[in-house]
Amino acid sequence: MGNRRRVAERRKTKPAVVGGMIAVVIGGAGFGVYALYGGGAAADDRSTATSATAHHKDIKTGPLSAAEVKTAAAGFLTAWQQGKVPQAAAVTNDSTAATTLLTGYTKDAHITGVTLTEGTRTGDEVPFSVKGTVSYKGTKKPLAYESSLTVVRSKEDGKPYVDWHSSVVHPDLKDGDSLVTGESGTPPVKAYDRDGGELTTAKYPSLGPVLDGLREKYGKIAGGKAGIELRVVRGKASEKSKLSDKTLLTLTKGTPGSVKTTLSPTLQAAAEQQVAKQAKASAVVMRPSTGEILAVANTSHGFNVAFQGSLAPGSTMKIVTSTMLFEKDLVHPDESHPCPKTYKLAGWTFHNDDDSEIKKGTFKLAFGASCNNAFINFAPKLSNSDLTNEAQQVYGLGMNNWAIGVPSFDGSIPVQSGAQMGASLIGQGGVRMNPLNMASVASTVETGVFHQPYLVAPSVDNRTLAKASRTMSSTTQAELKEVMQYTASYGTAAKAMAGLGPNYGAKTGSAEVDGQKKPNGWFTAFRGDLAAAGVVQAGGHGGDTAGPIVAALLKMGG
Repeated sequence: MGNRRRVAERRKTKPAVVGGMIAVVIGGAGFGVYALYGGGAAADDRSTATSATAHHKDIKTGPLSAAEVKTAAAGFLTAWQQGKVPQAAAVTNDSTAATTLLTGYTKDAHITGVTLTEGTRTGDEVPFSVKGTVSYKGTKKPLAYESSLTVVRSKEDGKPYVDWHSSVVHPDLKDGDSLVTGESGTPPVKAYDRDGGELTTAKYPSLGPVLDGLREKYGKIAGGKAGIELRVVRGKASEKSKLSDKTLLTLTKGTPGSVKTTLSPTLQAAAEQQVAKQAKASAVVMRPSTGEILAVANTSHGFNVAFQGSLAPGSTMKIVTSTMLFEKDLVHPDESHPCPKTYKLAGWTFHNDDDSEIKKGTFKLAFGASCNNAFINFAPKLSNSDLTNEAQQVYGLGMNNWAIGVPSFDGSIPVQSGAQMGASLIGQGGVRMNPLNMASVASTVETGVFHQPYLVAPSVDNRTLAKASRTMSSTTQAELKEVMQYTASYGTAAKAMAGLGPNYGAKTGSAEVDGQKKPNGWFTAFRGDLAAAGVVQAGGHGGDTAGPIVAALLKMGG
């Protein structure tokens, strides 16, 4: 991917800032004694006071001072520790949400005896440690964790407030989530790999979200009995992101049921080791002939980017684009097709990587070199929905109907027009994928048929796997294998795939992201009856970053 005009991949929206009361430290031990101006006033009262001062010419602006940060942080933490919820909420910029969660902290999560210890401030951020006791029906257990808060200046009254997010209370909380202690609605499960070995986060650190998902999906049918737990109960926003409830502390253990997965212990261990070599890497390995997922790993052990990520896939999407072009008889691998240095479409000028060009060459050469404009210049011959239809009908993507056994994102290929449609042909615009999606794309090329990936056999819960509405022709499959094999042998994937041929194919990708100095690096490939894909966020070109990860995993397939 090159230095073309960028298409925004994500937007950052500043939270609404609401005026309120502040706490002032005036001395003493711990967090200090504090005085709350207007302490305990309701949100409506605070809004009235704010409106009266919002237009005052002396409203303070600019960066916060160290004293302002310390004052706001200490006021909030002291009030929270003393169980004075209205006062603690008043020091935040969302007193309603803060009141709800802090009240539930005691009432629903049954956490008492809270001690908060402030750490060393870094700018406007203040870390702190939390210690308390979770008590439920005569059972008690200590609780300890680390969190942090950020202080911001209100635009309405110029005063410092704790910027409210649920993660202030616990880092595993997303806005709208809650903490609850009680009998877990879902019994625990023990998950096993395909050979019968138990899957644990101690052995496979990045499987935490997968194990949570397995419990949520199969806990009630796996033969277990619920225990008493402190857990995160997801709100509507988290549910849309397909995040599972999470156990934070077990007071009494239930009797776990058992769930067998398709994971390979050898490949899972290798995937964990490979992603650990990069700061933000994710990878998936699967078996094309069946759809079985053999490994999934992420450098980050929180959100499961490999299954649930939503990222522009860059030039790896050219596999799907090429499928469409071959089927429409618009071009074929050995036909002459130039790749101009620049190409104008709907007022945009697209560039190739390093402003390269191929004046005389075949489409196969352009695919192997990942030359953008050899794809974008087909846009005038396509309808806005062509790529969407191809992805859905042949590759089973973007239908929101995959049932792999745990939460997953099935990709998104929206219908776009103009320059955005051109960008989507090279995996930018509104196209979004994750390593699971792109491993499935490589698998579909290898077999010629879409097999929905799955982590748990559908026979376990009699669920129906997704199917594509049609298959590519054998001629199209042969052409795709030809260009992907060429890329693995002589193109941008050659360095990573060296020594793995001849029954192989690969595609690299680099997706630009606004605000990132380096693009996200992508790589997807197949080797015999094994396919894999990976992404390294903000790592650089896919052949240099994700490529070695994927190649190392494919090499283990023999």
